[in-house]
Amino acid sequence: MVVEGRGLFGGRLCRLRIVPAEADAGLVFVRTDLDGAPRVACDINRLTRSETRRTVLAAGEATVETVEHVLSAVWGLGVDNACIEMNAPEPPSDDGSARLFTDAIGEVGLEEQAAERVVEVVEEPVTVSSGEATLSALPGVEGQLDLLYDLDYAGVPSIGRQVRAFALDRDDYAGQIAPARTFLLADEAAAFRSQGYGGHLDATQLLVMDDEGPVDNELRFSDEHVRHKLCDLIGDLALLGRRLEGRILASRSGHRMNHELVRRLREASGGGESSADRAEPVLDIRGVMRLLPHRYPFLMVDRIVETEGDERAVGIKNVTINEPYFQGHYPGQPIMPGVMILEAMAQMSGILLSRRLEHAGKVAVLLSMDRVKMRRPVHPGDRMYLEAEAVRVRPRTGHCACRARVDGDVVAEAEIKFMLVDAEPA
Repeated sequence: MVVEGRGLFGGRLCRLRIVPAEADAGLVFVRTDLDGAPRVACDINRLTRSETRRTVLAAGEATVETVEHVLSAVWGLGVDNACIEMNAPEPPSDDGSARLFTDAIGEVGLEEQAAERVVEVVEEPVTVSSGEATLSALPGVEGQLDLLYDLDYAGVPSIGRQVRAFALDRDDYAGQIAPARTFLLADEAAAFRSQGYGGHLDATQLLVMDDEGPVDNELRFSDEHVRHKLCDLIGDLALLGRRLEGRILASRSGHRMNHELVRRLREASGGGESSADRAEPVLDIRGVMRLLPHRYPFLMVDRIVETEGDERAVGIKNVTINEPYFQGHYPGQPIMPGVMILEAMAQMSGILLSRRLEHAGKVAVLLSMDRVKMRRPVHPGDRMYLEAEAVRVRPRTGHCACRARVDGDVVAEAEIKFMLVDAEPA
């Protein structure tokens, strides 16, 4: 199936095509407009930043933005495996709902696969909260995912409080949830446009609410606002990568909390953020020390928790107050030096490059760092996830895209290039 249109935020034209994928392949985005058609898996570990208004995923230099509506559509209709091809970073959105995608999928139909569906069962309560907002996953009825959203806009008379329940895979997603549109308050819409977003939309295409009701528009449902919150929630739950069985109770939550709940569910299932809490790490500290020449106090990778062949690897750096640099940086307010964060990412890249057979016995020596960004401080007690992706690797050089995350937020990123030299004999 193919749909075309402009992205909701950026307004760039996009042609989106959803094609079948093999059983157990999951949902994968493919950026057909970029060299090599890079793939971005629908996975919480690909979340590049946790925003309040949209979901953004990345793999190397390839990003896909505002993907929650298309993910909600395919997940809401029961699609487990598909390639979502896009020739722009943002999917089409004619009105800020998921209906564009459900209509197109409905025209071509679905195909059942022989493989058994992978299901994650909520065994114990998992809750995230922020102020008055809460989001919980609870054990539920076998074979079901029941969602309940409590939306409270008491300060906006035209919205007020709305509560709606929905049972995924049992209730009518295409009719009840997909048509519900993204909504903004009037002052939010003004700020939205002042930031350069949505300039291609007018009031008839964007659901803007003031105290009296929708501005130059009409509601599709009296409780359209809470239905759209359910739409976003379903799309974000797809980042778990497997079907969920249980109950979800949401009150005033948004994308940021949705993402955090998915991370907690991954941890509870033994996967952890970037599979960090598996019983057997992919590579423990002894394995790391076999690959890296660094030693105390300069070894900055504690273990490797995830690998994708020789294309991507994720590791952990546990930041503790015992690090010697905290004695002077700074005694009253300890902050991990940015150069040490970059060094950790460089070491992670060295481990990834060492997985190529032709680089056995070689050491990655730093050549350059480009597009370096430090986004937030790292403190003692933080667990830093280090992600390295191979951009281009040759017999004597390597180029990696790196990110460091703490609690799901990107704290630093850089593109790092190396010269691969022969290691000195022990």
